[in-house]
Amino acid sequence: MTNEEIKEYISSIAPAATFDETGEWLNMIVESAQLKPTMAALRTGKMQMNYLFCLTCVDFKTHLTMVYHLSATTHRQSIVIKANLNREQAMIETVCDIWRTAEFLEREVFEMFGVDFTNHPDLRKLILEEENPKGFDEKKGYWPLRKDFEDPINMIKL
Repeated sequence: MTNEEIKEYISSIAPAATFDETGEWLNMIVESAQLKPTMAALRTGKMQMNYLFCLTCVDFKTHLTMVYHLSATTHRQSIVIKANLNREQAMIETVCDIWRTAEFLEREVFEMFGVDFTNHPDLRKLILEEENPKGFDEKKGYWPLRKDFEDPINMIKL
């Protein structure tokens, strides 16, 4: 499929989606509420995006952006799906029931950025201690990869 055919197909699934073709892959931005149905359609529909090879988050200080890299191994095509989240209540539906690889990747984003993945079967920490270290502001949270993270013990300020 060409990029135009992909955009046409995705527009039929998610009419409010916007596209960016400036990078190596076609980038699509969807509303966070539309992410789950869009992802399910990309997995099972005409595009057969059967491989989630990257799931991460980006902190832009004003908002968080979830980033998903998908590939169709049969068609050898890749696409990037993005969804913006509110920093104060970062929440989005899990996709680990669509791609099993998302389970651990979502746990990592939960731990490092504070994004809550609703309906995730096992959303708990992977790397850090269960309790936040002493000296950290509980109201701000303890999310080491956010740009407003400050570590008073190791004197790190991003």
